[in-house]
Amino acid sequence: MVNTVYIAVIGQGQNPGDPPLPPAVLDAAYRVGRRIAEAGAVLVCGGLGGVMEAAARGAHDAGGVSVGFIPGLDRQAANPYLTYVFPTGLGTLRNFLIIRSAQAAILIAGGVGTLQEATIAYDHRVPVIMVRGTGGWADRLPALLLDGQYLDERRKVAFHTADSPEEAVYLALRLAPQHTPSAPFSP
Repeated sequence: MVNTVYIAVIGQGQNPGDPPLPPAVLDAAYRVGRRIAEAGAVLVCGGLGGVMEAAARGAHDAGGVSVGFIPGLDRQAANPYLTYVFPTGLGTLRNFLIIRSAQAAILIAGGVGTLQEATIAYDHRVPVIMVRGTGGWADRLPALLLDGQYLDERRKVAFHTADSPEEAVYLALRLAPQHTPSAPFSP
């Protein structure tokens, strides 16, 4: 799997007791996961519920491979659709592992953890594709970007928007081979 493309799916999590995510958000995540698998790429995510679970289920249903870096140490906390589970014990620091393992990231909806993943991606030049219409940071972030593409004047990597889950995967696959990882902890 050395030459395989790894695509992170980042987005709104779902913990027990949280309000349910809109069906359209879960459908978008499922379709992204399914398309990633159909393309022969590996899905990387945070391994829990919400967008992560829906994307992993899509990859699973299409016979693909998904990897989850969970924040705690209990493998049983992971969603049941993952191929591989890595219990990190790192809490939100696991977001760094998710992004550094990927060649592109697809952002669906998203709260503060998703925003953290997006800024890590930017800092390490991992292309981010936001699925428009899914809410959260996927819809808020485009209006805040410098020149509609960048988080700051350094212009490290452009952010992109997609109007559908299928377009997001297409863009991620197109942009991923161009991604050369930066050195660890580079400025």
